[in-house]
Amino acid sequence: MPTVEFAPALTRHVACPRQEVGAATLAAALDAAFRAAPALRGYVLDEQGAVRKHVAVFVNGQMIPSRSDLTRALQPQDSVMVIQALSGG
Repeated sequence: MPTVEFAPALTRHVACPRQEVGAATLAAALDAAFRAAPALRGYVLDEQGAVRKHVAVFVNGQMIPSRSDLTRALQPQDSVMVIQALSGG
């Protein structure tokens, strides 16, 4: 089963350990993780269901190309990591 993990910058707000989820898509994997920690949804997704500007989602170490398209298929061995992106200058 794919795994979903949230970086410490997010889990300091809402406890959510690494999870194995039965999900065929990225959206379904995130939904499963949010069922375990519903408050994380608001930190990760905006009102339209897209990944927030200052959050990055990686699948197998590669950042997803679109914040709004979470239909990417997942394989059982895939790893999803959600981090709070850094910004500044």
